[in-house]
Amino acid sequence: MTAEIAIDQARPVREEDAFDLARVDAFLKDRIEGLSGDPELRQFPGGASNLTYLLRYGDRELVLRRPPAGVKAKSAHDMLREARVMAALKPHYPLVPTILASCDDPDVIGQDFYVMERLRGVILRRDLPEGLGLDANGVRRLCTGFVDRLIELHDIGAHAPDIAALGKGEGYVARQVAGWSERWRQSLTEGTDACEDVLTWLSEKQPARETAICVIHNDYRFDNVVLDPDHPLSIVGVLDWEMATLGDPLMDLGGSLAYWVQADDDDTFQMFRRQPTNAPGMLGRREIVDYYATRTGRDVGVFDFYEVFGLFRLMVIIQQIYRRFVLGQTTNPQFAGFGQAARYMGHRCRNVIAGSDL
Repeated sequence: MTAEIAIDQARPVREEDAFDLARVDAFLKDRIEGLSGDPELRQFPGGASNLTYLLRYGDRELVLRRPPAGVKAKSAHDMLREARVMAALKPHYPLVPTILASCDDPDVIGQDFYVMERLRGVILRRDLPEGLGLDANGVRRLCTGFVDRLIELHDIGAHAPDIAALGKGEGYVARQVAGWSERWRQSLTEGTDACEDVLTWLSEKQPARETAICVIHNDYRFDNVVLDPDHPLSIVGVLDWEMATLGDPLMDLGGSLAYWVQADDDDTFQMFRRQPTNAPGMLGRREIVDYYATRTGRDVGVFDFYEVFGLFRLMVIIQQIYRRFVLGQTTNPQFAGFGQAARYMGHRCRNVIAGSDL
């Protein structure tokens, strides 16, 4: 395998995720210079939340982002907000892709969407491509570089007017605990463990104030960063800014680590793994927290709260998707087991709580 082969590949569009390409083509040609000919449309893998497509006009490649079919614009799928966030962050954080057009006209595809430049590179999925040529030391450097890019994002404070407009800032933790608790209760389906003990613990143990207020990504994972195929230790882009806002950086780190399946985790959690976080050389979750604390000087002594909240938030996301499947709003078979997956995440929350000194 070569790095070229490892470059993220789009696939044929799933039938349920198709849209009127001719309408999109006409819309884009009115707004982006240099587009000509008939576009080719393909779909990137993933897309459990929002959907991502490749539009190819000859040698020019664009990426279109939209919500799942049947979902109206709201905070969880607000494409226009994501585009505004990316445009505001681009001057401060060059790893943000350039926004080329956004659409709020329901006559085009029935939903809001935006189009950005494609950053061509390697996106790490479940396993580390051999073609990248990284030994354990190289993997460790890849891992610390990944954390360093998050730290650089957290260095962007809320002082500039364009950044200050991205979120409410102070009171973020309390809003998140309350908001995600409400989303959880609204996503319950028959047979779901309500996990009220977890919700009560989060409410009672939340810190009185934020560690800091800065820009946070809120979905920072290896499959949301783009690596230079010729220099794989170099991150050339960060994707999926749907949930970016102003908030507590430790909430961001906790959310990222909820997806971090390390080599010594149990067999059930290994089935959750969608990024190569178990590869020899990768830091474990505790090592990442310690590395982050050393680099930033932030106090991580009460990180149990942030770890549990990250797991809980992931549990809600999984359950929300499962509810859509139960209601027939999506027929994607990969979502059939999400009810059991949400139940397991509740188990992980309780394990951390049981060992916590908070």
